[in-house]
Amino acid sequence: MTDLKKLEVWFITGTHHLYGDKALKQVAEHSQEIASSLNAAKQIPVQVLHQPIAASEEEIYALFSKANGAANCIGVITWMHTFSPAKMWINGLKILNKPLLHFHTQFNRDIPWSTIDMDFMNLNQSAHGDREFGFIMSRMRLNRKVVVGHWQDEESLGKINAWARSAAGWNDWQGAKFVRFGDNMRNVAVTEGDKVEANIQFGYSVNTYGVGDLVKVINAVSDASIDKLVKEYADSYVLMPSLLKGGEQHASLREAAKIEIGLQAFLEDGNYKGFTDTFEDLHGLVQLPGISVQRLMNKGYGFAGEGDWKTVALVRAMKTMGSGLKGGNSFMEDYTYHFDPNNRLVLGAHMLEICESIADAKPSCEIHPLGIGGKADPVRLVFNSAPGPAINAAMMDMGNRFRLLVNEVLAVTPLQPLPKLPVARVLWKPYPNMHLGCAAWILAGGAHHTCYSQNLTTEHMQDFAEMAGIEYLLIGKDTNLYQFKNELKWNDASYK
Repeated sequence: MTDLKKLEVWFITGTHHLYGDKALKQVAEHSQEIASSLNAAKQIPVQVLHQPIAASEEEIYALFSKANGAANCIGVITWMHTFSPAKMWINGLKILNKPLLHFHTQFNRDIPWSTIDMDFMNLNQSAHGDREFGFIMSRMRLNRKVVVGHWQDEESLGKINAWARSAAGWNDWQGAKFVRFGDNMRNVAVTEGDKVEANIQFGYSVNTYGVGDLVKVINAVSDASIDKLVKEYADSYVLMPSLLKGGEQHASLREAAKIEIGLQAFLEDGNYKGFTDTFEDLHGLVQLPGISVQRLMNKGYGFAGEGDWKTVALVRAMKTMGSGLKGGNSFMEDYTYHFDPNNRLVLGAHMLEICESIADAKPSCEIHPLGIGGKADPVRLVFNSAPGPAINAAMMDMGNRFRLLVNEVLAVTPLQPLPKLPVARVLWKPYPNMHLGCAAWILAGGAHHTCYSQNLTTEHMQDFAEMAGIEYLLIGKDTNLYQFKNELKWNDASYK
């Protein structure tokens, strides 16, 4: 997974020369102290690097230009300590191509009631300095996040944390490569999309290889490498008896290991961050990849089934955003419903490929028949997912724009054992309830493939959508279907 501490956000403080060198020295000292405190805060997963204060158009332009070219800089935090005339910021903002967070804070938390004078007032002008800065960004129609609060408040740190994680996911997309083995599932609509437009808007590319190209790499895997991975399987999972050494299906476990080693080698050699396959194009593969996909997702690769490259990229971004947090992120699909009026539930699963990062216990490694694909029985990990709050996110190409749709859900423990269901699964209650949540999802054209996340929130996803400049829709606890329908109409009008 991504080491977020190798990434940087730059802290830039705005001011101007009206109040003299003494005031500028204080501005610089205060700016350094705030940046150092943010950098040391355990809540913020990236480095926060202090930059020289910006008091002129030339300084601002130079700082933003430098940020654009810094490989490890994933975003910029700005704060106006004093008043900072916003026309100075226009040219710098025009060229900035990194996410921006506007931190509306001030150095002192409290008004110093007994000592406040005009010198203090002239120095501590964030209350209206940030309003001037906010105006020019609104005038320029720039996407950004605004965080209001003192720089030591837990709430402020939490919001900066969410933005920084979203910026890490966005940065990971820039120049990323994803591979499709074969095309998407035939006659399916939602998994299609404009890959050229995605490359332009999101920064990542998607290209196809024939399954035979992958099979060539798989067939070159050595027996010694297979032996080593099979032992890792035995140490990591509960193997069903037929898969154990000497068991009648042990050869299938070795074949699964061979596929995993070959897949990872292909991805590493091409510097790919994710992949997709389809059961309709398995030429040369002995079995549909199952455990290999689950384990590669757990290592941070994006994945989705049936050629769904948009979900591949989304899974990868969300895994990057969630790096270091408790819980996991996985490719998911709404599979079937439990319509008990007193306890309506969705059963999420897929044929094989659910990431073990969301498992609630040590997975079982099993082999079972698969009714589609026409290949040998595939090996897979079987487990339940942990209960608790989560989100489901989907990305769709709506023709004239991309849409990111998010549903807040509550995962629950299965009501009864599922001894004959041979796949990993999770049960959840969609918010605001089953009827409204599912209706809103369908009205929004929500895909049946999603990324299910235990460790990200709607704030992460909204920040991410704003960085990408795409439509964002939330189905949550307060969703009203009447208002949601109106939001869809307003958005359609906005994007025409």
